[in-house]
Amino acid sequence: MQSLTRGIESIGRAAGKVVGVLYQAGRDSIDQVIKNILPFMAFIALVIGIINATGIGTLLAHALQPLAGNPIGLIIMSLIVGFPVLSPLLGPGAVMAQIIGTVLGTQFASKALPASIALPCLFAINPQVGCDFIPVGLALGEAEPYTVEVGVPSVLFSRFITGPIAVIIAYFASFAFGL
Repeated sequence: MQSLTRGIESIGRAAGKVVGVLYQAGRDSIDQVIKNILPFMAFIALVIGIINATGIGTLLAHALQPLAGNPIGLIIMSLIVGFPVLSPLLGPGAVMAQIIGTVLGTQFASKALPASIALPCLFAINPQVGCDFIPVGLALGEAEPYTVEVGVPSVLFSRFITGPIAVIIAYFASFAFGL
């Protein structure tokens, strides 16, 4: 009888530990959402609203459109979009990439731009991807302040450098694969 009681007691303790761990994980998740994710979502919504309401996105898209006609222009576009100060502001919701992509898509559809530069265009308008999420990602990972201080600029500058390189690789790949 004692062994049965001990067995039930062990099962009860184990179940209690599992429930306790799951409960604490739920509390930690809610805490992370309130401290890090919701403020980020509010900021992103504000930036997207400003870009859409002011028409800055459409203005920038039409200003950058002439650069899409040649490889040098695509590299310049990549440098503009990936500029470390601009990229976190252009990244939220990929609003700029969507607007520029739509403008360029109509150019491809009307055959004003050759289909062979579609892949390089994609890489030229997307070097800002992820740059808006770096501070949040580091906060979610509970990074030390020094890590954030060094990590954010290093990722921004790495995207600034690798964006044009990706455009060049995509340009040559589009010919190599007959795109």
